[in-house]
Amino acid sequence: MAMSKESKKEKKAKVKIKPGRLARREAITGLIFVSPWIIGAAIFLIYTLGSSFWYGLNNIRITPMGKNFNFVGLGNYTQILLVDTDFTPQLTQYLFSTIISVPVIVVFALIIAILLNGKIRCKGFFRLIFFLPVIVVSGPVMGMLADQGAATISTIDTQAIGNAVSGFLPRSLAESITELFSNMITILWYSGVQILIFLSALQKIDSSMYEAAQMDGGSGWECFWKITLPTIKPMILLNVVYTVVFISGNEQNAIITLIQDSMFSGTKEKGYGYASAMAWLYSLVVVLIVVMFAVLLMARKDVYERQVKRAKRERKKEARAVKRIERRGIRNARKIEKARTKRKYKTYDGSGDY
Repeated sequence: MAMSKESKKEKKAKVKIKPGRLARREAITGLIFVSPWIIGAAIFLIYTLGSSFWYGLNNIRITPMGKNFNFVGLGNYTQILLVDTDFTPQLTQYLFSTIISVPVIVVFALIIAILLNGKIRCKGFFRLIFFLPVIVVSGPVMGMLADQGAATISTIDTQAIGNAVSGFLPRSLAESITELFSNMITILWYSGVQILIFLSALQKIDSSMYEAAQMDGGSGWECFWKITLPTIKPMILLNVVYTVVFISGNEQNAIITLIQDSMFSGTKEKGYGYASAMAWLYSLVVVLIVVMFAVLLMARKDVYERQVKRAKRERKKEARAVKRIERRGIRNARKIEKARTKRKYKTYDGSGDY
């Protein structure tokens, strides 16, 4: 009877609640709350994108009777890529400029966020200084400042830098580097959002991790590479995506101006359809840039992260080995107990002793 009760208890202990039920319930709840936004995006965004794609396949003329559609297929795209002498050079310069500017902005924002996260006085004042230009200064105002030369550092001779780098770099890349230095203040001016995102991520890191690393002899540089950087890697990707989208949609972007000029052009070749095709090609390049940065950030595994994963795998193997040994010991103990009970009942002589 005692053995049967123990076996029933063991069977009840082995019965486990199915994992993931609470997670699925929370996911469904979150999906319900997000569903209004998804429905709104499906109605307004998808319809707008579909209309724009259809416009790109047509030559559209605005008449007193309305829009006149003339289906041309891929004619607008071939004309943009093969005939248009403005779009391709502007797109190439935008590509190199974005690839150079985005890492500069993100690294600058990360450095400022680390400094603001330290033990300094008047943190709120410095946060306000870095974020205030994003709110106060609009696109047209920044355009006027750039035209007056207020967007560059006066002590930097951008022409000399352009001449220096053009000797060993391609022309498009050299022009992008020159533009980076000529618009240095403008580029760093809009890093306020990235600084706040990094600052919020840094404040969520548990300080006990740094204390444990320092007790083990870790320097500040090692703490940054092995604790800070792997922890905020998702925020780095978020800031990269935000920066690419912001630069791509900025009013000072020459391609945006070119698309707007093509939209309201009075020539037969251009118009709404031609501008829509330009916008789709431009959007494709923007998506490719975002994917490229995402692959570079997520594909490169950190050395410390690999070591942590290897240690976790080793601990799991050791835990499985210990469990196998424990199960084997329990089975052997049960066999020995059964064998002993059988021998006791066989050798019982009626004297009261086994």
